[in-house]
Amino acid sequence: MADVDSSCPVLVVSMTDAAERRAAFAARARQARVPWRFFDARTKLPAGLAYDSEAVERNKGRQLTPGEVGCYSSHYAIWQEMVAKGIPQCIILEDDTIVDWAFLSALAATDLAACDMPYLRLYAKLPAFSRTVATDFIQRSRSVIEYVGHAYGTQAYAITLAGAQAFLQACATIQRPIDDQMDRSWDHGIRNLAVFPAPVIEEFVESGIGPARFGTGRSKAFYTPRQRLVRWIERQKIRAMKLSVLSGG
Repeated sequence: MADVDSSCPVLVVSMTDAAERRAAFAARARQARVPWRFFDARTKLPAGLAYDSEAVERNKGRQLTPGEVGCYSSHYAIWQEMVAKGIPQCIILEDDTIVDWAFLSALAATDLAACDMPYLRLYAKLPAFSRTVATDFIQRSRSVIEYVGHAYGTQAYAITLAGAQAFLQACATIQRPIDDQMDRSWDHGIRNLAVFPAPVIEEFVESGIGPARFGTGRSKAFYTPRQRLVRWIERQKIRAMKLSVLSGG
């Protein structure tokens, strides 16, 4: 679909040479009711984004793959574009998604800032602790939930200008994969809200990031006493946040 003016553009992250994936996505999007366009995935760090190799090694026990760095850089670059152009709201997809376009059309017309939802994920890879925040969201069968913990995945989400500004600050230094960093509401304070049931699913195709990141070996930096303490403190933060959420705090 041609790129046209929209107060809530839909951007689809895709490698420039991913001809088959682009063609498959475009075929599935023939009946899209909202304008969308491909956003060329980045392969290098955009200005303003730094890579802390020592922190990555401590946190993951390895370095990030080029695909993970590219994924991080691509989402960061979109947030930068939103801020630079003053785009009030955006829906971000990756090119391996299958989308309920009717729901996305209604979502694009919804003022998420007025709903106090600066970040709203539309897909999650894992089940995680959550509570219901709102019911009958856009349609009676949908709710908004709040995750606490790692749900993972950047395949689909909506974000406001305020959300983009907040993530630009919270994610300005790469210390772990982008979805891992975005999930860390207990650290950066950006609520991990999500639509349930999800209006987007991931297509059964090989990830463009590659399987190397799932290797079982970790470096010594991951197992130092300092890092064990860091992970213990993190677990206590998550536990405290879960208790706060349960109590309505």
